Parts: sequence; structure tokens; C-alpha cells
Amino acid sequence: MNMFDPRLRMAGLALLLATASTVAKAQNARPAPDQAGVARLTAQYVKREVSIPMRDGTKLFTAIYVPRDSSKAVPILLMRTPYSVAPYGATAYPAQLGPFPDIDKEGWIFVNQDVRGRYMSEGYHQFMTPNRGPNRKTGDVDESTDTYDTIEWILKNVHHHNGRVGTWGNSAPGFFVTAGMIDAHPAHKFAYPSAPMVDWWMGDDRHMNGLFKLSQTYNFMRNFDQPRNGLITQYPAGPASGTTDGYAWHLAMGAFSNYGPGPLQNRVAFWDSITVHADYDAFWQARAIWKHAKNITPAVLLVGGWYDVEDPYGMLRLNQSMQADSRSTKQMFVVGPWSHGGWNRADFPTFGAFTNGSPTGKFFRDSIGMPAFRCLLKDDCGNFQFGGALMFEAGTNQWKRFEAWPPKQARQRTLYLREQGRVAFEAPKSAGAAGIDRYVSDPTKPVPYTMGTTFGFNAQYPTEDQRFASRRPDVLVYRSDVLTEDLTVAGPLSALLHIASTGTDADFVVKVIDQYPNDAAPEFEGGPRLDAYERLVRPGVARARWRKGYTRSVPLVANTADTIRVPLDDVMHTFKKGHRIVVHVQSSWYPAVDRNPQRFVPNIYKAKDSDFQSATMTIYRTAARASHLSLTVMP
Repeated sequence: MNMFDPRLRMAGLALLLATASTVAKAQNARPAPDQAGVARLTAQYVKREVSIPMRDGTKLFTAIYVPRDSSKAVPILLMRTPYSVAPYGATAYPAQLGPFPDIDKEGWIFVNQDVRGRYMSEGYHQFMTPNRGPNRKTGDVDESTDTYDTIEWILKNVHHHNGRVGTWGNSAPGFFVTAGMIDAHPAHKFAYPSAPMVDWWMGDDRHMNGLFKLSQTYNFMRNFDQPRNGLITQYPAGPASGTTDGYAWHLAMGAFSNYGPGPLQNRVAFWDSITVHADYDAFWQARAIWKHAKNITPAVLLVGGWYDVEDPYGMLRLNQSMQADSRSTKQMFVVGPWSHGGWNRADFPTFGAFTNGSPTGKFFRDSIGMPAFRCLLKDDCGNFQFGGALMFEAGTNQWKRFEAWPPKQARQRTLYLREQGRVAFEAPKSAGAAGIDRYVSDPTKPVPYTMGTTFGFNAQYPTEDQRFASRRPDVLVYRSDVLTEDLTVAGPLSALLHIASTGTDADFVVKVIDQYPNDAAPEFEGGPRLDAYERLVRPGVARARWRKGYTRSVPLVANTADTIRVPLDDVMHTFKKGHRIVVHVQSSWYPAVDRNPQRFVPNIYKAKDSDFQSATMTIYRTAARASHLSLTVMP
């Protein structure tokens, strides 16, 4: 049966609906809290639930936890979230407060708030609320004003504080921290945006350089973006998947246009918004909060993970923006060997198949996170030095401190795609047919992004062995000679490909990989064999329709040479002596990102099943058209 056969699609949908009730109950159930933690917080804190009026009259539901010991003035920690401040009820306590496991033992004031339009807060919720910035008029509201008004109310209505407020949040709450530190309240002294969302088209959560993150977004939207009738303490569960095989399920659904009238009908408003705004238009640009990160007054601790599959872009783009437009801000940037937000809770001595050399998450909390909160909210600094960039160097498992990121001493080197499946730092000299490689990209058999079977997004894929992709005929593989000395990449990566296609649109995926020696042993007890292991260092994707700029779609001219830049973002990784650098080039990465029909349509989300076609891709590696990677390396 053809993958686009509507009978197959309806069978998948029937399976989804048949299991929806059972899975919905599981999704809707919250885990039972740690009773010892609940008892401890109940004994230590007095809880208040209030609805704080904003400047437009909208009231935001807020839970306030004040220490019973009122003998000293303490800081205030504010967290604003779209994910609920549960448990609700004046006598209902959580098992933990704050970003780190033991921070609530400090006896500070903790304030948790449902953001506008979510759960028990009034108003209308919109994703990535546009910041009105200098165009803000009296009475205008955004997340910056809501943060300001909340802090102002707390200072006047909560006693025994020291007049200093710190904000914190991970992922979506990290967006609200970022928005709140813009035009900040004078009492807002410290901001901790952890894995913040800053741009939902360029790289966080929903897109990757404009390519739609299919599996992650579908999994998120079906549970989150649902209508709300009045104030609620719990949303209904979204439609269940009915399977753990996301690759097969999404492939059976076919073109993106099939999702609207199917499992998401009348449920997810933002899904519909995505389909209308295919290019990086005013809708998306207004939601790019990083553009407003100018002259920030609170001190900022910006943290992210090299292996974050949800918001890897936000930390890098926000750091870049602040380096350019907020130079007087007291700031520190930390990136470690972590998945999404894991450094706040887990220890991370290992990740996937690799050791980190030590409990890196605990190191961050004990040596950076908690000292920063104490230093900037209590002037209790001790020997702690806040500032600069602290980066974990994968491959050597070392922390490196720099004045700024990227390191000023780093230099650019060019790695060229060469003949016979090689990469080298020497430019090619070949010409004509001797300097091209070709492969057929078939959208009915896209290259998977993971060798795992999962319906959601596999958080372990950044360290997976890429040999499963190397063996496919629609993946070009280029390998360096065995390295005779260590090579440390520290900063942004990008690829410039000289390409052609028999179609009129195309995607290009570039992966930089660290291939281990044939005799490599496991890195920790119980770890997998690493002989010839192809460790993913950094992937990047680009869609040909945006090769001339992200604001408008331009078709390829079939069978005509062209160029496309593929951003791979930043990394800090040492390719050790005895290893090889491997580069993959392919035209699908599914369902991490949506498939390209390879026939140009003005709005790719409106493509039909009949628009999808196979295409032959050409990669040039001649002296005149030298496809290459730009690496930022340490001297």
C-alpha cells in the first residue's frame, strides 16, 4: 500500500482515537509529590494565593511562599510559567521550590505565577508574546510589563523582603525571564534564563532555520495548545498517538496539509498560525525576543546544554545579542554537557554513551548556580567570581573559562569536501564531472534522525552512533585522515554547499561527526563499545527556498548550479588524536524536521501528497565550486 494512501492514513488515525482514552488518563495524571518534601515545605513556609492586577486590569494567579521565620529580610525569587503553578489550594504545597533541589532551604520568598491566559490567570495567552518595546503606550501590556507589575505588587504587599528580586525559569519560563529583564523593575537585580526560547522560527522548539520541527511540535501542541473555557486548574489531555513509532505514524499522515482536518482539528490554534506564516515574516520577527535584549539592568546568568534538542538556539542567540547591545550588563554564560534543562536537577556524570568525567550538573549548581543567586541577591559572594563564559569541552571533559563567547583567540579554518569521500583542510583541484557527488532523495523513504523508536523527540539523539545513517545510499559521507593531533572546535560552525537539484526545492542536512578509533573502549562501566563509533557533534539544516534570505521563498532552477549556507550553530568539542572528522550530507532528517516535497510550492505547508517527488541532488567539490565547512578552532 502506498504511504500516501488515505486508507493507511485513516488506519493510523483510527489507532490514535482507539487508544486516546487510556493514554489521556495517563497524560492527565500528575505524579504524586514527595511527601517528605511537602511536609518540610509546609513546616517552613506560609502559602498565599492571590490574583495580582496588571496595568490593564487583568488578574494573574500567583502562589506566594513566605518563610515562617520572619526574623530577617530575604530575597524574592519569581517564576512565571505557562505550565501551571500547581498544586492549587492554600493548604496544598509542592515538594520543592525554586530552580535547584535545595534552594528552598535558604528560607527565601518564592513567588510562582500562571502567566496571562493560562490555568488560573485571566486574559489571553499567546506564544512568544511580542515585546512592544519603544512603541509601548500607556496601558499597553506584554510580558515585560506583566513582570514589572508583579514585582511592584509583591514589594508592596509581601513583608520581610530585602528589596531584591531574582527571576528564573527554564525553556518557556526562560522566555518569560528574558522578556521580564527587558525594561526591568529597579528591584529586579538578577535574571536566570535557563535554556530560554528566544525565536520560534530560527531555532527554538518549533523550527530549525525555518524547517518545521515536526515530531517535537506535534507532540507538544497536541497536549499544550488547547482551548480554555474560563479559569482551570488542569487542561484536558490532548489526542493520544496510539503508537511509539513516530517515524511510521508521521509518514502515514503524509503531507503537512493532512494534519489540519485530522487529529488536530479545532484543537490547536497555533498549529494553524504556523501554516499561515511559512516564511520569516513580521509575525515571527515580532516574537524574536532577543532583538529587545538591550541595556539590560539585572545581572544575567544565561545557561544551556550542548545536547539540548529543544532550545539549543536560544542560549546562543541571546548571548550574541547581549554581547552586542547590552555590554554594560553584568552577565555570565555557561554551557555544559546537558540535555534540556537537566542541569537544574540531575547530576550528569554521563550522557548517552559518553562520560563527562564528573557530576557536571551538581558542579554547576554548587559552584555556579547557587553562588550566583547568593552573590547577586544577598551580596554573599565569598570567593565566587561572576562573569565571562564557562564552557564544557566535550572530548576532553574539561571546563574552560573565557572572557567572552566565542573565544577571542579562536580562528577560522576551512574543511573541504574532497574526492573519494574525504574531507581535508586543503582545497580541491578537480574540475568537471570528477568534482561532483550525487544521491537520490526520496521523500517516501526519508533519512531518520534517530535509530531509536519514539513518538516524541529522542533527547539522546545528539550522542547517537551515526553509522545507521552512513550506510544509506542517500547520505554522502566524507571522512578525514586519522588526526595526528588534537583539534578543538570552539564557536560557530557552518557549511557552504555548491548544489544542484532535479527538483525546484530541496533541503540540505549537514552533520559533523567524531569517529572514534577501531580499538576505542567504553568510557564508563556498563557503557557501550565505542570502536569506530560515529559520535554526532553538531547537525545543521537549511531549506533551499530561503537560500537568498529567510523572509521570502524562492524556487530553485532545476538542474542549475546554486549555493546554500547551512548553519550548524556553536560547539566546543575536541577531536582527539587518532580520531577522524566525518561529515554527512543528506536531504531529509525525519521526523525531526518536516519533509520537503522537492517541488516548489509558494507555502510549503500547503503542499499536497501529489507534490512530493524524488529528486537527484548534486554536491560540487571542484576548485571553482568548493563545498566546504567553516570551523572556529582554538590555536
